[in-house]
Amino acid sequence: MTGDTTPGGAATSRPASVVTLDDVARRAGVSSATASRALGDHPHVAAATRARVREAAEELDYVASPEATRLAGGPTGRVAVLVPHPSRWFFGELIEGLEESLRAVDLDLVLFRVGGPEERAAFFARLPARRKVDAVVVLAFAVDEAEHARLASLGVDVVAAGGRVASYPSVGIDDHLAGRQAMDHLIHLGHRRIGMIAVTNDGELAPDPDGRTSAWRAALADAGAEPDDDLVVTVPWGGEGGADGMARLLGLRTPPTAVLAHDDETALGAVRTLRRAGLRVPEDLSVIGIDDHPVAALTDLTTVAQPVRAQGRRAGELVAAALRGELRERVPPAELLPTRLVLRGTTSPPGAPR
Repeated sequence: MTGDTTPGGAATSRPASVVTLDDVARRAGVSSATASRALGDHPHVAAATRARVREAAEELDYVASPEATRLAGGPTGRVAVLVPHPSRWFFGELIEGLEESLRAVDLDLVLFRVGGPEERAAFFARLPARRKVDAVVVLAFAVDEAEHARLASLGVDVVAAGGRVASYPSVGIDDHLAGRQAMDHLIHLGHRRIGMIAVTNDGELAPDPDGRTSAWRAALADAGAEPDDDLVVTVPWGGEGGADGMARLLGLRTPPTAVLAHDDETALGAVRTLRRAGLRVPEDLSVIGIDDHPVAALTDLTTVAQPVRAQGRRAGELVAAALRGELRERVPPAELLPTRLVLRGTTSPPGAPR
């Protein structure tokens, strides 16, 4: 599912101008002690005063330093997890693995949905000092320059799972390699006119956002086949997008004999279109996906499997290492977990008999 889209800089870098608690107190018209109690949710602070102090903190982008947090009561034991689509299988698997790993070191997961553009913009705009967490995990979406600065202002460690994000420690897969595994399989079967259904996905990214499409192009070139850009269609993520993309490929004067879909759910949408058109899979047209979604096994879909839950578990281990201070010297290179071809029933040589 899943490019470094922002400039470098350690995840723990601080803004050039540091706002202090005294600045917040002056803006809110209260003492520093009252401001501290208000931001700490002290029960004896009036609601109106607490609201005024919090508003001042947000206006000034005030974030308590990790040192001040420790003096005020030590680590929180909580890790914020930013996820665009928690209901989707891919993100659910990442979260399951992450939670398992964090639970093993007595850390709690606090989930924040950052889905559509408006929801995401509102979250980062309101990212306040009172979100007391020890670390942040970004799940498979691109962080732009402004968002990178907001995360840095928290003064906590940031880790990414499902792809490399900004300059954070991260774990994912090699999307180009996964695409090559799929394409090399189709080419080995004898296909040369191979379509590609790429997807757009609300800012999500992989270590190489164009990795699967670049693999399509490179594999055909290596096989001596001229890549035909008409065979690449880009659709919204999901089954309906895959169904539409397959319909567009079938509308070509010379349709492909095989199709690589960006992911399994998109691939299954393509299969639906083929069957509704009265075409046989794989005898008339082969289809391969990437992910190894649980439904892929039930529908006998050939795919390239990626270890999604393992990516989440490893991200949790990186969080624990960061909190122990083991990642402060330098940001480690992105960790890439292996992918593997899973042969099932939706691919065969072109024109294979029934």
